[in-house]
Amino acid sequence: MNSPPHPRLKPLPPIPSGRICGVASASGSLQLSVASIARMMLVCLTVACLAMGVASLDAADPAEAARPNILFIMADDLGFNQIGAYGDTPIKTPNLDRLAKHGIRFTQAYAGNTVCSPSRVSLMTGRDGRLMHDNSNKVQLRDIDVTIAHVLKHAGYDTALFGKYSIGSQMGVTDPLAMGFDTWFGMYSILEGHRQYPHFLWRDGTKIRIAENEAGKKGAYAQQLFTDETIHYISQQRDNPFFVMLMYSSPHAELAAPEQYIKPYRDQFTETPYTGMTTGEPADRYAWYYPEAVDEPRATLAGMVTALDAYVGRLVDALERKGIADNTLIVFTSDNGPHDEGGGDPQFFKAAAPYKGMKRDLFDGGIHVPMILHWPAKIGNGRADHTPWTFADVLPTFADLAGVSLSTVPRAKTNGHSIASLLSETPRMIPERTLYWEFGKQAGDPNSGIIGEVFQAARRGKWKAVRYGLDQPTQLFDLDSDPGEEVDLSQQHPEIHNEFVSLFDENRN
Repeated sequence: MNSPPHPRLKPLPPIPSGRICGVASASGSLQLSVASIARMMLVCLTVACLAMGVASLDAADPAEAARPNILFIMADDLGFNQIGAYGDTPIKTPNLDRLAKHGIRFTQAYAGNTVCSPSRVSLMTGRDGRLMHDNSNKVQLRDIDVTIAHVLKHAGYDTALFGKYSIGSQMGVTDPLAMGFDTWFGMYSILEGHRQYPHFLWRDGTKIRIAENEAGKKGAYAQQLFTDETIHYISQQRDNPFFVMLMYSSPHAELAAPEQYIKPYRDQFTETPYTGMTTGEPADRYAWYYPEAVDEPRATLAGMVTALDAYVGRLVDALERKGIADNTLIVFTSDNGPHDEGGGDPQFFKAAAPYKGMKRDLFDGGIHVPMILHWPAKIGNGRADHTPWTFADVLPTFADLAGVSLSTVPRAKTNGHSIASLLSETPRMIPERTLYWEFGKQAGDPNSGIIGEVFQAARRGKWKAVRYGLDQPTQLFDLDSDPGEEVDLSQQHPEIHNEFVSLFDENRN
């Protein structure tokens, strides 16, 4: 079937009968002037050029269409083993399990840090601890930083952020609108993220009262509000692909969720009520943050995770109704390992299994996170992938998928590595490199211990090294045989050990 002419091109006048580009047929005259021949050669050249132009325009259209929508979903303090796709948890997560079954379930993915703020700054800027200007939980974005949203604006993406932000120190300077997002709705500061039924939220820099949660009422659950806003956004008609960051503030404490999600877990676990500050004495070192009592903390935390799963299911349904699910890349992960705050009990749920540690640790339990990527247009068959990578790799990966050369983005500075080559049915492995983390303890964190103490960790291949303090020994582990980091092999492998010690010393300042 002949293609219709491109709408921007005018049809050419017909070539005289019997001649093809100035060459006479057997029955035609051969007596042509030089001018006539020149004119006909010009016509031929024009036809050829226009044909190539049409071909190039047609070829460009599929490339434009191939740029995916990106929906990046991050939970807060969700452990590696707290969703069904990664282990034996009693918590039900059928929607996330379905995404993992039909997508890529990364088994060796890492957060940017072991606590909220440095992990999120690492994610946003594509930098690990070696390039971060601050690796404590007080770190914020600077006005000179280039974020994922900035990068994707170079590719014409519409950008939005919903949920917990917590890494902007000054409204109008480092708030989401100033850092590349077209719109945002949610929590601005880190302490706002500690309330599941907030009294106020922010929309594009304007503070909004949540009347349903005033005067002791709990009528508007934050995670549901974030989900509703995201569904409204992705359901709108638009000419550009979208990049949405949906940053849930759950299952971070405080422990709370709508009853419909907690009810299936009530009476399922042995419970010790969390009393917060209700007895006049703090129940734990976090009680000043989370003063309310929780009668069944284990059932409540399980309900919080199941609620997130239900909201993910609603998001997928919305994409399918819109007809854009096939070419939407969904990423689901967590900002760090599981917490023990406000009644949280990661040991009971084996939340970080098979890894040691939890939030605030640089053993794998604090930084090894679930990571599910679902993209039907490119990933037709589900699989597990065992490539080690980290949050710093997200920015260069999304730049690749959007067709943005980071060399063209002013001030962009990343030491991450694109994993775009893994996101297909025929993945190409990425080179082995050294991953690095650093956590600085700071005032205001009830679990910080010694203020100014610095933890360091690094991984290359199967080898992982950890140093808990600049003047402390460096431990070396073989993660293939010892994922729980129990057996220190620094004496058995001194050369490898010394390489990690040198790396830590190079970055100690």
